[in-house]
Amino acid sequence: MPLRIRLRAPNGVHTLSLDDNAAVSDLLSSISDTTALPLFELKWGFPPQPLDPSLYGMSTLLKDTDLQLNGAQIIVVGKETGDTTVPQLSSTSTSTPPSSQSSRQAVSSPSAPLSLTRKPALPESDTPEIPVPTHHGTLVLRVMPDDNSCMFRALGTAVLSSSLDAMTELRSLVAQAIHADPDMYNEAVLQREPDEYCRWIQNQDSWGGGIELAILSQEFDIEICSINVQDLRVDRFNEGRPKRCFLVYSGIHYDTIAFVPDGTGSTLNTDNDVKLFDSRDDILLEKARELCAELQKKHYFTDTQHFGLRCNVCGWTGNGEKEAVAHAEKTGHSDFGEAA
Repeated sequence: MPLRIRLRAPNGVHTLSLDDNAAVSDLLSSISDTTALPLFELKWGFPPQPLDPSLYGMSTLLKDTDLQLNGAQIIVVGKETGDTTVPQLSSTSTSTPPSSQSSRQAVSSPSAPLSLTRKPALPESDTPEIPVPTHHGTLVLRVMPDDNSCMFRALGTAVLSSSLDAMTELRSLVAQAIHADPDMYNEAVLQREPDEYCRWIQNQDSWGGGIELAILSQEFDIEICSINVQDLRVDRFNEGRPKRCFLVYSGIHYDTIAFVPDGTGSTLNTDNDVKLFDSRDDILLEKARELCAELQKKHYFTDTQHFGLRCNVCGWTGNGEKEAVAHAEKTGHSDFGEAA
């Protein structure tokens, strides 16, 4: 009986059919041929866990392993090859972008993703905490790093693990979903050609937003409530699913909200964080909005229409997102900082 395996890869969704006597090497070769990826990592299950069939030996027959592959879904994440002639649809790099002016100018181009550094975040000691007596615990803000992957990190800590390195996997899932549904995610929706968008969103400096939240809420079958600090509006993605998480949107940054049960120690300790909640629990939703109201009082948001900003390449100053985009198109500079 042949093995049938469903692949979710950067170039789309595929079904592999393998002979009953296929070896591990046959599986890996078939994946490489189907996805056009010379190097890749595999994940499966929920939440997705690493899968490395080569650990069983390349010549080992798949039927002689304890892997239950027939009917399984495997996520394929591309890895860098170091060969610039090979198109890379997914990067595993998490290094900090170059910070010197010469490096910035070398990588700047009109099509490069805009990078914006906001003003210093709230110190940990100043982040608001909202007691929830009915639930015997406290809602707290978990602040994400300012690295243009904050939305992916914030969501990743809720749906994958406490690791802050989930952004590569989530970016890859977005690209796979776009490739799988070209009618839904066409050029009019994405505001650029779909293949170009897939390459762009997998760049570690590209911001995620509403399109990505809509896709990932469906991928993980959860409702995502994104609370806007500036006006306390709640934007719901994939509304009505049994579980939900809370993201805090402050104009150019995303953080997440966690619940810390009473009696588990300091709220600064993240070991006991709960980040997925019953979507029918309106008490927690109102408490989450209350937390964001406290952030609003501290002016923990950026008015993207009018905020002051500075180009970190040439020193240009301006106001608002539109002026930043215009400057980027004119000069090719893509590295900005929020003015103090």
